[in-house]
Amino acid sequence: MKNKNFIITLLLVLNLGFYCKIQSQVNNNFEISKSIDIYNSLFKELNINYVDEINPGKLNEAAINAMLEDLDPYTVFVPESQIEDMRMMTTGEYGGIGSLIQQMGDYVIISEPYEGFPAQKSGLIPGDIILEINDLKAVKKASSEISELLKGVPGSVVRLKIQRAGKEEPFIVELTREKIKLDNIPYHTILDSGVGYILLNGFTQKAAAELKDIFVKMKEQTQLKGLIIDLRGNGGGLLNEAVDIANIFVNKNELIVSTKGKSPERTSVHRTRLSPVDLEIPLVVLVNESSASASEIVAGSLQDLDRAVIVGQKTFGKGLVQNVVPLTYNTQLKITVAKYYIPSGRCIQAIDYSHIKENGGKIPDSLVSTFKTRNGRTVYDNGGIMPDIVLEPFEFSPVTAHLYGSSLFFKYANKFALEHQQIAPVNEFEITDAIYNEFMQFVEDDKFTYTTESEKRLNELKQIADDESYLEDVTTQLQALEEQFKMIKQNDIKKHRPEIERILRSEIASRYYYQKGKIITALKQDPEIDKAVEIILDKEKAKTILTGKL
Repeated sequence: MKNKNFIITLLLVLNLGFYCKIQSQVNNNFEISKSIDIYNSLFKELNINYVDEINPGKLNEAAINAMLEDLDPYTVFVPESQIEDMRMMTTGEYGGIGSLIQQMGDYVIISEPYEGFPAQKSGLIPGDIILEINDLKAVKKASSEISELLKGVPGSVVRLKIQRAGKEEPFIVELTREKIKLDNIPYHTILDSGVGYILLNGFTQKAAAELKDIFVKMKEQTQLKGLIIDLRGNGGGLLNEAVDIANIFVNKNELIVSTKGKSPERTSVHRTRLSPVDLEIPLVVLVNESSASASEIVAGSLQDLDRAVIVGQKTFGKGLVQNVVPLTYNTQLKITVAKYYIPSGRCIQAIDYSHIKENGGKIPDSLVSTFKTRNGRTVYDNGGIMPDIVLEPFEFSPVTAHLYGSSLFFKYANKFALEHQQIAPVNEFEITDAIYNEFMQFVEDDKFTYTTESEKRLNELKQIADDESYLEDVTTQLQALEEQFKMIKQNDIKKHRPEIERILRSEIASRYYYQKGKIITALKQDPEIDKAVEIILDKEKAKTILTGKL
């Protein structure tokens, strides 16, 4: 009898739960229908009665964006005009001229042509000002607008009117657009130490196959002592590519990432599918605060499986999965459908957007959970991947930051390239005293000036002293301090020459050797790569880190 009563009670509970779920769905459907009806009525009345003419498309897009604003920044409406941008994010391909552009005052300029693509092949150089595109004025247009005008179907022609420094009259350039493929791996090499280095910039289609191919060829060329995978600044991409990259270094059928969403179809498990290439080679993954999403899957899974030492700064903390859903009239919705979890069970999402108004959505320290790697090391779910070896990020001095912000490195490199046909091979090129002195004169001629944080604080102190009627008594001392700051600042460009040289060398090298030149010169002074090499060559240290036995 007790069993019978229990079964009846259980059936009632299950039926009640099912009823509540159905009722909740009915209520939601009613609210959706009601909201759509209200929205349609409001839109109709605006169109009929508003005092001025409205732009229905623009108004509708603003309403949609306002609605999505309360969710997370990754759930976005994609209008028809941005479909190509979405496709580029997954394939790494688009139709265009192959160049970075940037806003400079009222103009948009060519900032970095890609080697081997139409902009570079047609002779466009950094600093070229775009005056017209297909006879449309480009002055005072935003770089986003110019970007859309430059893109188009491969094979189509675009006509540019260009103004170049050193030339009195503008000139016309006709370019045939091509399919532009952004490299997942713009650079790789075997360092002098015998350690391989691969810079992975993206996770678009075939990223894993490309990395695998490069790694196999490296192993054929030499007896590799280890491998560095550089994910710094890599904002992520396709989840399956991240899984397949991890697969290169771990066994088949290993759990790399699982996703959990509201519905069963959004919940999935992603395991490695193939035999690994190498289970033994010492591996270091470089990350920073801009490494996100798929980068965090690779770094986090290799950390959880104790397969790689992670070096750098704590990663961004994006543990949300997006799908692209087609809507009517060739529009799309990129929507967050799940959270992902790496092998230890932790979700590395840093911000809880449903509680964004509470502590910025960050997980309180008291609620941070601990997890274990395969070897029993303790890891945390406090947002992002915390490296095994944490290094302080390099911070430029105020004078260097202001020189960069004023585009003086960019402008001087353009001037230098116009005056010098060639430079030494990229590995040998250095900033000589003559070049540096010329750069300092260039900066002086530009009447470069900047305000330090110390000077800002001094001005605040003056204001406070004035408000409290102390200014007259301390004016002499404050003026003396102000003069002292000015004298110190005059020597800043000489004092900070090593870091200024670093940027200047990279900027000039890119005028002759393009993106690879910039990367190669940056590698010459990179303490994080030095640390990665040190860890790989010290096998005992790496073993100690990965076993957790310090």
